[in-house]
Amino acid sequence: MDILPLLIGISLFLGLIGLLGFLWGVRHGMFDDPEGTRYRILLDDQEEENYQEMLEDRESKSI
Repeated sequence: MDILPLLIGISLFLGLIGLLGFLWGVRHGMFDDPEGTRYRILLDDQEEENYQEMLEDRESKSI
């Protein structure tokens, strides 16, 4: 039973690291457009520029 507080502490520490990693990812936009990367490879250069402009317009309207 002496090991139980140590294991609880370790699990809380690892959970905190996971939470901080998730928050970092959200803050840096890693989860913003999960569908876009799937289709972006199919776009031509001009279509890619239009797509990026559309995303910028959408962001500016939401801010």
